[in-house]
Amino acid sequence: MKVYISADIEGITGTTVWSETELNAPDYQFFQKQMTLEVEAAIEGAIAGGATEILLKDAHDSARNLDISNLPIHCKIIRGWTYDPMCMVAGLDKTFDRAIFIGYHSKGGSERNPLAHTLCVFADVKINGEYASEFLINTYAAALHGVPVSFVSGDVGLTEEIQTINENIVTFATKEGIGNATISVSPKLAIQETKRLVEEAMKVPRNSLQVSVPEHFKIEIIYRDHTRAYRNSFYPNATFKPHNTVEFITDDFYEVLRILQFLT
Repeated sequence: MKVYISADIEGITGTTVWSETELNAPDYQFFQKQMTLEVEAAIEGAIAGGATEILLKDAHDSARNLDISNLPIHCKIIRGWTYDPMCMVAGLDKTFDRAIFIGYHSKGGSERNPLAHTLCVFADVKINGEYASEFLINTYAAALHGVPVSFVSGDVGLTEEIQTINENIVTFATKEGIGNATISVSPKLAIQETKRLVEEAMKVPRNSLQVSVPEHFKIEIIYRDHTRAYRNSFYPNATFKPHNTVEFITDDFYEVLRILQFLT
């Protein structure tokens, strides 16, 4: 069984402020280690659940966060950014049986995590009138290839969102955001439960995990800066909308991924 894992850090246990997520920042090392341990737990759970081949994408910031020294021989990792529209799920294709997202977080515009954002910190993203999370964008990207998402870890706001999209996707809540603070579970519990629940998620039937991709998309990228919005509105077939918004309409989700790659 072939499994794809995408790993972020803002939904990893304990992360609360940006300096804890930034390569080479003084507060970063502990959370880099915790991210690595939670990803390793997911790999162990996937293998226990039948995975024979794993492709891991380091999908945060520099994409050079994970300590790869203990990766098993059945696991390959993509470090750095390929700069293709699949972005956080680069390399995922129809040959994979399922996907797993570790350390994901609430969408931009949400109050559920002090580190909430979608793809960038200078804009929010709406899909068909609703604020969109990286989970939703990457789940749709996986669905383009017929690959379902079986497990996601991250903050409570995200896990609640996932339950409204497909309650069969197994989730684990690492923390809850309150204002500029977080209430986190024990890091040891996160590692233990990630391994256990990923193994459980490997047994969930694929057809029950599928998420339907809409047939039509209205994308709104809402910028903090009106000058950036004006400049980016010259992307082919995009339109500037008050206030500070670039709108793009398409029936092809790959075109959504393309504009997000260039404009966020």
